[in-house]
Amino acid sequence: MTPARPIANCLLRALLPFALLAVAACTSPAPAEQAPSDTPTLVLVSFDGFRWDYATLTATPNLDRLARRGLRAEALIPVFPTLTFPNHFSIATGVWPWRHGIVANRFPNDEGDSWYSLSDRASVEDGRWYQAEPIWVTAEKAGLRTAAYYFVGTEADIQGIRPGDWRSFDKEVPGRARVGQVLDWLQRPADRRPHLVTLYFEHVDDNSHWYGPGSPESLRAIRQVDAWLGRLLDGIETLPQSDDVYVLVLSDHGQGTYASRDALVLDRRVDLDGAAVVNGGAYAFVHLDGDRARAAAMRDSINRDWDCGRAYLPEDLPAAWNAGNSPRYPELVVQPDPGCGVITRASDSHRLLPGDHGWAPDHPDMWGIFYAAGPRLPAGTVTGPVRVVDVHPLMLAILGLEAPGATDGDPEALASRLLPESE
Repeated sequence: MTPARPIANCLLRALLPFALLAVAACTSPAPAEQAPSDTPTLVLVSFDGFRWDYATLTATPNLDRLARRGLRAEALIPVFPTLTFPNHFSIATGVWPWRHGIVANRFPNDEGDSWYSLSDRASVEDGRWYQAEPIWVTAEKAGLRTAAYYFVGTEADIQGIRPGDWRSFDKEVPGRARVGQVLDWLQRPADRRPHLVTLYFEHVDDNSHWYGPGSPESLRAIRQVDAWLGRLLDGIETLPQSDDVYVLVLSDHGQGTYASRDALVLDRRVDLDGAAVVNGGAYAFVHLDGDRARAAAMRDSINRDWDCGRAYLPEDLPAAWNAGNSPRYPELVVQPDPGCGVITRASDSHRLLPGDHGWAPDHPDMWGIFYAAGPRLPAGTVTGPVRVVDVHPLMLAILGLEAPGATDGDPEALASRLLPESE
């Protein structure tokens, strides 16, 4: 096992030129071995909640620009559950959530005595929650410097390693500032320049949740993140190493809408005394402290006359969802059909947002996007739908890295599209 590099213990606050905001920034020591001078650079960009068809709803000239220059998939199919944290970490690791441990946005540990939550800074930055090796850890071990302007897992000390530069998530930081910092990293001298950079934008997801897919606000957010992508691409074109840069743009899931406010109300169907319910409107996870018999009774009670979804024990989830088995799963999964909802109690109807996700991964409204351009990707290529776990083999192939272990991604889906290296 490669010894973990020491991590700088820093909480540097840097003023942004575009707003009087402070951002926690940490820099780790450079890798002990430097990357070969001919190693390409990969910039991984996430547009959270960008549904597969959003680029057809309004002008996206810079996504179009990427599509002309490289490869576009018709859709990117998410993992179960169709939530932000499980899908981002599956992109980063190439494995299903039951393998990598981030099985939801909020869940208990294996023993059930502590909880991970996307809003809890301590758990998000605790590497013990993350059970698979993400691409930036593999890269750092191989001597490639990395940097992250947000991405699930990049704030944690996974195996004692973080990206060489990283930021604690702060949604108040303007997108323009995020892009500016990425370009600054890419302009560093070769011995300090990252070869893998992540960049994340939550704006489309937020506005689709608040106002609904296709709303004027969501369309404005689509155009805004596309403009930030354009600023990134323009900046990359000015770099001396621009011919060796790959840009991958993707999303973790799509967005759908509720067909009715008439949702399943859990506490009218089953006794929830002592249960911990994680409810998202398009799903509900019921944690029962290991009481499987109670979960089975709840499942049967819900399924008896619910015609807009189904309750499952984890082992009964459809095989196509690749849910696997994890002690972090709830004892009961309540999964509404697309457009239907579930709430814990009648007073929770506000959870049925104008736009949402969390429905089954095989429903097209939950599908995201994938675009990629770079020197070995054939221009103007369109492939059929691919899965989020298929992105990882492509990233490994671009950077010349070996997979750190078993993978669920299919190298034939995307990595096989790379042209041979030029002599």
